[in-house]
Parts: sequence; C-alpha cells; structure tokens
Amino acid sequence: MNALTIKDPADLLSFIGHTLGFWPQESLVCITLDKDKVGATLRIDLPKQPGYEVHFARTVAAYLTSDERVTGIVFALDTTQTPEPGEARPHRATIAALTGVLAHEGITIRDGIYVTATTYSPYDTQPGDNIAIPLSSTEYSQVNAEFIYRGSTIEPTNQVTLPAATDQREYATAVEHYKQTILSGETTAATQEAHQLWISMLDSKDYPTDKDALKLVAYFQFPHVRDRLMAVIPGIDELPERILFAQTGTAPDWSRVEWAKQLLTNAYTLISPEHAAPILTTIGYINWWEGRGSKAHQYLQLALETDPGYRSARLTDHMLGAGIIAGWNTQQEHRIQKPTRHSLIAALASQLDGRFNFGIELTRVQVPAKTRLDCRTFSHIGSVLYAR
Repeated sequence: MNALTIKDPADLLSFIGHTLGFWPQESLVCITLDKDKVGATLRIDLPKQPGYEVHFARTVAAYLTSDERVTGIVFALDTTQTPEPGEARPHRATIAALTGVLAHEGITIRDGIYVTATTYSPYDTQPGDNIAIPLSSTEYSQVNAEFIYRGSTIEPTNQVTLPAATDQREYATAVEHYKQTILSGETTAATQEAHQLWISMLDSKDYPTDKDALKLVAYFQFPHVRDRLMAVIPGIDELPERILFAQTGTAPDWSRVEWAKQLLTNAYTLISPEHAAPILTTIGYINWWEGRGSKAHQYLQLALETDPGYRSARLTDHMLGAGIIAGWNTQQEHRIQKPTRHSLIAALASQLDGRFNFGIELTRVQVPAKTRLDCRTFSHIGSVLYAR
C-alpha cells in the first residue's frame, strides 16, 4: 500500500475503523504520533461511572507509552452519551485527567474528535457551537478509498457471532465413545495419536471428515492433551510452556494459527454444548495470541456459559483481566501481519476492585509503512476542516 497522509477528521475516522477492523462504540480511541508519523491506535471502553477518571487515564497512558517514540496523540471519543448541563461535550473530566497524566509523560494531545451515532465534530468547542458533519462523509475520504481498494472492510461491531452448531446426539455419542477409547489406552500413545491427527489437519488445505473432527474434539476434552495440541499450532520448535505464553524467540506462522482457528470453528459446528468449552477456550486463546483481546474475552465467556466450571477458560479470562499481553505482540518482528495492517492488540485492562474492567485494543499500524498525519491541517481542525 502506498504511503498515506491523514489530512482531515474523515480520513482519521476511516483510518481508525480500518485499523481496528470495526466501528468503535462508547470508546476512546487514541492514535500516537512521533512528530507527524502515526504509531499505535488504542481503543478503550469509556468508563461507565464517575469517579474513575484518573485510573482510566493512567491505564490509557500505560498502554500508549509502550510506544517509546510517542510525543503526541490525537483522539476520537465515540459515545451516545449527552453532555452534562453547561458542558459542550461528555466525558470532560475523563479527557482532563488524561491530559494531565499524559503531560506528566511528556505527551501532548494535539486534537480531538467527538463522534456520535450520526455526526462528528471538534471535541474542544464551546457550549452552543454546532459544527457537526454527517458521519457518512467518511465513506468518501481518501484513506477509506485506499483501504477498500486493498480489500479492507470495517465490521459494524466487534461482537463475536458463533456459527450454528448441529447439536446432533449421534455426534455427542461419538465424542463420548472416543473419550472412553482414549481413557482405556496408554496416555503417551493417546497424546501421540492426537498430535499426529492434529498435525495432519494443520498441514492440510482441506477441512477434515466429521469423524476426524469429532476425534479431535474428544482429544481436546483432556487438559494435558489439549495443551500439547495448542502448543503445536504456531509451528515453533520450542518448549511448549514458552509457546503457550507467547514467549518464544521465533515468530509464529500466523497463517497456520489462523487455519487452526478455522479448523476449531468447524469442529464447533458439529458438537453439543457439553463438549464445547475446550474448543471455545482454545479459539479464545488463539485470539489472545493474535492480539484480539476483546474477542478472546468473548470466546472465554461463551465457554463458561457452556461449562461454568471449566478452569482453563476462567484462568485465561483472569489473565486477560490482569492486562497481560501475549509476548508475540510486544515484539515488532513477531506481530501478526495482515494485508492492510499489522496488529498489536492489548488484552483487557486491569480490574478495579472487581467492579468493572476496560475492554482494550492497541493496534500498531505499519501498512502502509509511512502513514503520517498532516499537522498543518489538523492544527486548524476547528476553524478550517469543519467550515468547508
């Protein structure tokens, strides 16, 4: 993709949608800048209740400063919440706290955009000013056209939608039969057979037969086998423990990781709820590897809905809740690469007294490699861009 220049708010909002892959809702989105060069894109759920603005600001700053070259940011605040009486914009206390915390880190806020369900306008404006532009105008931005030309799309939301499961009792019976066969055999032999079956699927370009898919589901029901099967997904010859926690010296084969997720999703369509938790947990874990923290959380919650006592799902969700990022997403050469973007997506920010948590994506865009923001036009965001 050719180098891009973000010249106006429509370009910026299009850039946000394509780099995240979905339109954010009730979110603060920050884009880091190294002078005029675009760095990371952070999306974080807006706080749902007052009194946590400083904690929120510190959480945002902690993620933004993972980009050591950041000197400034621009932001978009997307909400349907109405301003408080006498205020021009909602979440003024949140932005004020963020301004102070970032200033302490030597980071300045260059500009901000206020986005509603139908319009966008400058965030920093006076009460009574009405210079909103229809959100639909982003469809005609140069940045949007470039991303679409390269095959990028923007989903309406980041909500996970599972394919329909057949839930046929004969399939559930088959899984139970395979489980009994595994239990009656020798543990090492079962692990080796599972490994061979899974490797053959990962190396193939075709989906397996229903019989083999159900065998795979049966193997995933056993934690010691499941972990071994998960460890071979990235195609890395290192210790399984290092692979599972994404702490390897070698980058994963991301196309193989994505194929594994598709194979498991296909297996999910064949099974009953009593066998679904290990499969959904593994899909969630892969999303964590890939840096898709919010989707990982959703899959883990779906796993817990089918089996509230499934320990792996609960522990993994706690890991996300503690803000732990997959190691592959903290090393530039290891990050997942896509046709239109490379992603570094954080997990969920840390919980505060167990009362709520933040959903976060932190995306480092590097395709196109020289995306820049035209600071000359954005320095007149309120007077020029919205007056035309």
